[in-house]
Amino acid sequence: MSYASEQGVLNAQWNAAEMAFQAERAKCSPHVLMRPRSFPDGNMWCALYGENLQEGVAGFGKTPERAVADFDKNWREQTLAGGTT
Repeated sequence: MSYASEQGVLNAQWNAAEMAFQAERAKCSPHVLMRPRSFPDGNMWCALYGENLQEGVAGFGKTPERAVADFDKNWREQTLAGGTT
């Protein structure tokens, strides 16, 4: 009969806690909180919050996931720069 070592149990607990932390952190991403519209734009995807590109915040990427990652980056940069959002 084999039992998990104490270190193995601690590692599993650490991994579970880290995964839970990352899941909670993802819930705080700008694209999750602000829910920008995502749509194809030519050969790219656009994630847009606001009425248009001039007044809103947008992100672009070859996939929807890359578009929202770019949106998150742009949201943080605009907010830190004292943007209108």
